[in-house]
Amino acid sequence: MVKLFRHTLNIFSRKQTSVFSAASVIITAVAISRVLGLFRDWLLVSRFTPEKLDPYFAAFRIPNFIFELLVMGALSTAFIPVFTTFIETGRQKEAFKIASSVINIGLIIFTIFSMIILVFTKEITYIIAPGFGSSDRELMISFTRILVVAQVFPLIIGNFLTGILQSYRNFLIPALAPVVYNLGIILGILLFSPILGLYGPVLGCVFGAMMFALIQIPQAFSFGFRHTLDFDIHHPGTREVGKLMLPRTLGLAVSQIDTTIDLILSSLLGPANVTIFYFAQHLQQVPVGLFGSSIAQASLPVFSSLFAQKKTAEFKQLFLASFHQILFFIIPLSAMFIVLRIPIVRLILGIRSQLSFPATLEISQTLAFFSISLFAQALVPLIAFGFYALHDTKTPVIIGTFSVVVNTILSIVFVLYHHLGVWALGLSTSIASIVQMTLLFLLLDRKVSFFNRYELLMPIFKMLISGIAAGGAIYIPIKLLDQLVFDTKITINLMMLTAISAILGLSVYLFLAWFLEIPQISVIYKILSRAKALRKGVMIDTTQEMVSVQETKI
Repeated sequence: MVKLFRHTLNIFSRKQTSVFSAASVIITAVAISRVLGLFRDWLLVSRFTPEKLDPYFAAFRIPNFIFELLVMGALSTAFIPVFTTFIETGRQKEAFKIASSVINIGLIIFTIFSMIILVFTKEITYIIAPGFGSSDRELMISFTRILVVAQVFPLIIGNFLTGILQSYRNFLIPALAPVVYNLGIILGILLFSPILGLYGPVLGCVFGAMMFALIQIPQAFSFGFRHTLDFDIHHPGTREVGKLMLPRTLGLAVSQIDTTIDLILSSLLGPANVTIFYFAQHLQQVPVGLFGSSIAQASLPVFSSLFAQKKTAEFKQLFLASFHQILFFIIPLSAMFIVLRIPIVRLILGIRSQLSFPATLEISQTLAFFSISLFAQALVPLIAFGFYALHDTKTPVIIGTFSVVVNTILSIVFVLYHHLGVWALGLSTSIASIVQMTLLFLLLDRKVSFFNRYELLMPIFKMLISGIAAGGAIYIPIKLLDQLVFDTKITINLMMLTAISAILGLSVYLFLAWFLEIPQISVIYKILSRAKALRKGVMIDTTQEMVSVQETKI
């Protein structure tokens, strides 16, 4: 028993020594978190109609705005690269001092922001949700105030702890933190919503946010971190964080305007459209979070380390390996989300829920238009992190701002002038995301003196062929077997048809990937090897097996 306990502790505290192992940990935890997130959404729609859920989803707009500005601008772009540099050069005490200073400064700014928001919450809701009636607006005001005060505070601390742990190449605990957060919301729905209504999941968010931070504290302590009341704004490291995060924060502020406009427009489209938009967005974020953000997140510390060591060739090699790995997973999922959009929504959200069939169709249509740009949405974090590791935060901000302008203009034109449905917001997002990804890559390509064109383009060409064939393989059984063989009004029949189509499509994709000798197919073998080893109770290191896909050690 003691041996098992020590082995368990070792699993949680061990460092991930390669991008593959780090990404594997993150992807596994993100997969669990996303599944819980979908279960959370199903619980919500099984207890409340889409119309009633509008103020709940809208209430996250202001808290998310504060969180994005204070944390996302500092963490990925500035804190991790700077903190990693100090750790790599043996200045751990200074690194911890910088961490305390940045956290304290962030909390002070948060306090100022939150006080302003609490005073003017009502006025702000009139601006960002103009289509809401009085009852929905009152609920939104109440939910917003609770979330701003009780949820954002622990999330700020928790995400900086995430940055510390990831800088030490520990990805498991930070990856599990979002799982705990979703569990908190689910418990709130199950335990409190029968009594408190929508206040149940709101309180669940608060509990989940607290657990998000608390679960990471022991591991941060094990690395030697002790939070102090330092406010050393003159320390070179603290100033470097501020210098790097400022452009990113400005860019995020612009992107938050874009997201707010989506809320404004969806609220003007009528009841339930806010919920329809958010459900479609949550679904399309599953593959993006699994394979885009996860691989990018695992790569950032390595990018930063390689830049610090002036290893440009290795940086380019690792970037292309990560770039192709994301595409390898995203392309078949894009085909699946487009072709199987209605079955996916029906199976995930429609079973025994209060979601009407017209609402299901609208979510499915919006999801399909989102899915056009899944590859671009998944690649943007990786390309942006490449710039951040090179200590260039201005370029992603400029390109991000331009894409936001494109998205905003298209959204307004589609909805207010052409009077299109909520699906048009998904289309405008896709167009803007593809523009953003393309421009970012072209500029990064120039910044690193160009990637090898054959190594860059040939795997992409092979994946596209495999993806198109997979889409056809998914589409054929859906058209041939629906109604003729399977009555898809019955849930079990819908599940069987969806499973047959998905398995056939994935089989075609993997076969062609093997036949065309796409290097990334080897990752599937490594995942299976690791799963087989785990069944035997053995933890193996498959790092050296990644040579064939240009894996770089951290």
